[in-house]
Amino acid sequence: MISRRALGGNRLWIGIKRPQSGLKLVDWCAMPELPEVETIVRGLQSHVAGDRILTVWAKIAATLTGTKILRVHRMGKHIVFDLAGKQSAGRAAEAQWIVHLGMTGRMLVCEPEAETVKHTHLTATLASGRELRFIDARMFGKLAVVMPATFDPGGVEPLAVDLGTFTGLFRGRKTPIKSALLNQKLLRGVGNIYADEALARVGIRPQRRAASISRADLQRLLGAIQAVLREAIELGGSSVSDYVGADGEEGFFQLQHRVYGREGEPCLVCRTPIRRLVIAGRSSHYCPKCQK
Repeated sequence: MISRRALGGNRLWIGIKRPQSGLKLVDWCAMPELPEVETIVRGLQSHVAGDRILTVWAKIAATLTGTKILRVHRMGKHIVFDLAGKQSAGRAAEAQWIVHLGMTGRMLVCEPEAETVKHTHLTATLASGRELRFIDARMFGKLAVVMPATFDPGGVEPLAVDLGTFTGLFRGRKTPIKSALLNQKLLRGVGNIYADEALARVGIRPQRRAASISRADLQRLLGAIQAVLREAIELGGSSVSDYVGADGEEGFFQLQHRVYGREGEPCLVCRTPIRRLVIAGRSSHYCPKCQK
């Protein structure tokens, strides 16, 4: 049985700020790509794993109240809370609370005395005395409870996929490779920034037809995707707007961008100006000399 309540689903918030009381306030914000979501998940895991939800103010209250948060992890761009049942003493998840933060969604861990800001759509009181809040001004985020715990957003995990599966994703596809990389039904979690950066590292233009790329080049592309994602996670993601990480500091991977957001600036390799084009409604950045 699946129960879903849409509260709004494309850019993501999270980071830690410290209120006057001294308790950390988890308030992450960024774009919903894999490294930023992974940073968010790690912050939530450290703050609420093992806690129990006592009461919930939200439309999905009945299914969350009394459950224990076993762990928080990521599936693609989704935050997944594994939950144990109200009467369960076991460690196996019986349900999952799924959060997609959308354009303006935020997850806050705070003291109950903290101001309840406008557009707060969920308040969960935890056994530790803290509150977990979901805030979304533009209502693009999504909340869902999945019972039993079988949530599958589709697509394969880019940090775990093997070469054979990866190359098979693009076999016979006439779409541009950039569009294929952003297709969450194929590869989950990769977004605009990291697709551009991975393609730049292997010298492939974003508009190249996916099926035209050789197995050898796809092998290099997979390596670049995994390297870019791991480096971005290590640096706390890309702060291209107001994103901060779990320690309240901005991410630093934007300082490593080779093409994304650098239209008109010189390529770091050949000094040719970086170009921008739109593919399927999404901006793409590339070097016209280094990428073929």
